[in-house]
Amino acid sequence: MSWMIFALVFWVVAWGINIALVRSRLSDTAAVKYTVPILFGLTIVVLWEAVVHSFAISPAILPAPSAVAERFANSTGMLWEDFVQTVLKGALRGYIFGVLAAFVVAILIDRSPFLTRGLLPIGNFVAALPIVGVAPILVSWFGFDWHSKAAVVVVMVFFPVLVNTVQGLRETDAMLRDLMKTYAAGYFKTLIKLRIPAAMPFIFNGLKVAATLALIGAIVAEYFGSPTRGMGFRISTGVGSLSIDLVWAEIVVAALAGTAFYGIVAFIEKKVTFWHPSQRG
Repeated sequence: MSWMIFALVFWVVAWGINIALVRSRLSDTAAVKYTVPILFGLTIVVLWEAVVHSFAISPAILPAPSAVAERFANSTGMLWEDFVQTVLKGALRGYIFGVLAAFVVAILIDRSPFLTRGLLPIGNFVAALPIVGVAPILVSWFGFDWHSKAAVVVVMVFFPVLVNTVQGLRETDAMLRDLMKTYAAGYFKTLIKLRIPAAMPFIFNGLKVAATLALIGAIVAEYFGSPTRGMGFRISTGVGSLSIDLVWAEIVVAALAGTAFYGIVAFIEKKVTFWHPSQRG
C-alpha cells in the first residue's frame, strides 16, 4: 500500500498548492493559470499509477501510466506514422476543405433566401446523422486511404462552420449596414469591410467546434477501413490483441494533437477578434 500512501500524500500537497496559488495575488498570471491544471493532471496520473500497483490490476484491463510512457517511448516511429496518416492527411486536409466549402456556401446562402430556406434545414438533418453510419459509406466511395477519412471530416466540420458563419453574417448591426449604404458600398464591399469582420466571433466558434470534431471523425472513419497505419486502425487492432498500453499511447497522441489544434485556432481567434469583449481582460 506504499504506492497508495504516496499518492494520497501527493494529492493533499498538490491540492494545497493549487488552493494557495488560486488565492494568491498572482492568480491571474499566465504561470499560475498553467500550473494549476498541470498539477491537477499530475495528481490524476499519480493516483492512476497507485491504483494499478496497489490493486494489481492486469495490464490488459488498465496499464499503469509508466507502462504507457514506456510503450510510447519505444514506439515513437510508429506513433509518428499514425499521426501523419490520421492528423495531417485525414483530419487537417478534411478540416481545410470542409471549412472552405462551408464559408463559400454561407456566402451563397446569405445572398439567396431560397437557399436559406432550402439548404439550412437539410444541413441540420445531415449534421444529425450518426458518424458510424456515414463513415462506412464514404469509405466505400473513396477507398481505404486518407481520402475517405478526409471526406468524413468534411461532413463533420461543414455544418457547424456553415451555421455559425450564416448566423454571424446576420448579426451585423443594421445601423452599420445603413451607414455602408450611405457610402455607396455594394454587397461585396460591405461583406468584406463590415460583415465578415463582425461575424468573426461566430465563425471562430464554428472553427473551434470543428477542430475537435475533425480528429474524432478521422479516427472513427479508420475503424471502417484503413491501410496498416493510422490511429483508429492501431487502436482497433490494439484492443483486439490486448495491447492496451499501445492503445493508451495512441490516445495520448490524439489528445495532444487535438489540444494543440484547438489551441492554435483559439490563439488565432484571440489575435483576430482582439476587439471583441470576450477577448478582453
